[in-house]
Parts: sequence; structure tokens; C-alpha cells
Amino acid sequence: MIRTANAPVSYGVFELSRPDVVPLPDGEQLATWIAEAGYEGVDLGPVGLFGDRHDLPLLLERHGLALAGGWADLPFAGSDEEFERAFTALAPTLELFAAAAAVAPDRAPKPTLADSGSPERKARPGGAPELELDDSRWAIFTARVERAAELTRAAGLEPTFHHHASTYIETPREIDRFLADTDVDLTFDTGHLIVGGGDPVTDFPRWADRINHVHLKDADRSVLAAAAGSADPMRDIWQRRVFVALGDGDLEVDRIVDTIVGSGYDGWIVVEQDVILQDAADVARARADQVANRERLRRWFA
Repeated sequence: MIRTANAPVSYGVFELSRPDVVPLPDGEQLATWIAEAGYEGVDLGPVGLFGDRHDLPLLLERHGLALAGGWADLPFAGSDEEFERAFTALAPTLELFAAAAAVAPDRAPKPTLADSGSPERKARPGGAPELELDDSRWAIFTARVERAAELTRAAGLEPTFHHHASTYIETPREIDRFLADTDVDLTFDTGHLIVGGGDPVTDFPRWADRINHVHLKDADRSVLAAAAGSADPMRDIWQRRVFVALGDGDLEVDRIVDTIVGSGYDGWIVVEQDVILQDAADVARARADQVANRERLRRWFA
């Protein structure tokens, strides 16, 4: 049965946030808002946001939530030193997932592996063929992904991999290559697929048998063009609100949800709307958007 979740990023809590500009909500407040909006689950957000492996299960139980997944990016295309440092940090993060899995074992979270990207990719959101990894670097990339997946499975959890803007798995072509060369299944993110030049409605069926997690997100393609030439285009597209409330962007919401439901998919749908809070009014707007996003899905998920 498909269940709905939301994520801290929808309330401005992620690596691009500016807490010096707008104070960010803490974990307890976020869990309250997400539960009140009608979601059954929550993504992990930054490590420590919801406490340690002892605190997290208690917080989930207090709010009637389960942990759906959570971001764990590693520099799969980086130097050996960079990768090994990030790989060492993955094990304690997996302890959080394992602790949360004990709260709702029938709805175990998916540790969401992702690439950290590079300055070259962050300068060109949307990707391009000339930015793809060559065969030698690709072999290193996929071998590292398999190592991270093995560690995740050793913790009793099943990994998923998130294609993402400004990383080395961004475009449909890169996703195809990734699925062909690894045994790690995919987090299908509708918004990031739009940014990467894909079409969620036509691409989902192609990958359906390898999709084990879904992020439902709307995106406004026009923001990519508006940010062209920016000194920091990745941050600029987020600040210009490339990700919008469901139905306000280029995502055909009804068609993609019908497609997902009709495919027999039975995992989490994590509603996300990455926002950078720029003033106090943005906090209220973020809360209202997540209530509206949940109501938008009542047709399928009461």
C-alpha cells in the first residue's frame, strides 16, 4: 500500500538553507507540522535534526510517523580521500535508519544514496553530454555505489539511489546507464527529472521495475533559463523557486500519480518542495503549501 510522507527540505531545512537569515524549525516542530498536515511519514533530513538513534524512535512514536527515507550523499566521483571519509560517516547514519525501522518494520525506511556532484555539475544544472563521466571514472563511480549499497544491506536495510540536479546521475541518459551497471534501485524524483530534461509520465514506465522509492515534486522549467549565467546557478534556481507546489509547475500531477498507482508500486511517496526560506512569511507559506500538497493527493490517498 502506498503511503505518503513529507520532508524537512519542504520547510527550508537542508544544506542550502540560510539560518542566519530565517531561523529554521527544529525537529519537534517539523514532526508536528508534518503529522498535522496528514502525512504518515517523514524523511530524515540533516543527521541529528530528529535526535540520535535513541531519540528518533521516540519522536516518531510521539507524532504517529514512520521514517520513510533520508538523504545520504557521497562523492562517488571524488578523490579516494574524499570518498573514504564520507564512506566512514555512512555507518553511523545507517544506525539511525535501523533504529527507526524498529518503530514500523512493515514500512522500513530507504536510505537514499546520492552523488555529491561537483563544481562543474553545479555550474550547469540540467546536465549535458559533455559533463558525463568517462568510462574509467564511471567504473570507479559504480564500484563505490556498490560498496555503499553493501554496507546498507549489511545494516538490514535496502538502499535506493536518488538521481539529482547538479550531480553525475541527473539526466535520463545517466539514469539509464546507472540502472544498467548497478543493482541498486532508483528513487524516482519527478521534479529533479524535469530539471534533468526527462518526462516523468513517459520515463516512469521505462524504469518501473527498478523504482523502489518515489519523491513527488513539481518543478518550473522556466527557472533554469532565468538562472542561466548566474555566478551560482544551483543556488539561484532554488532561490527562484524551481520547485513549486503540486500543480503549479510543469509536472502533470494527475497523470503521473495515476501512472504510479496503476503500476502496482507499493512503497512511500515522499512529497517534497525544496525551498530556501528568505523571510518570515516563507515559513507560513511552506506550511500552507505542504497542507495543500497533501490535499491535492486525497483523490488517491485518503
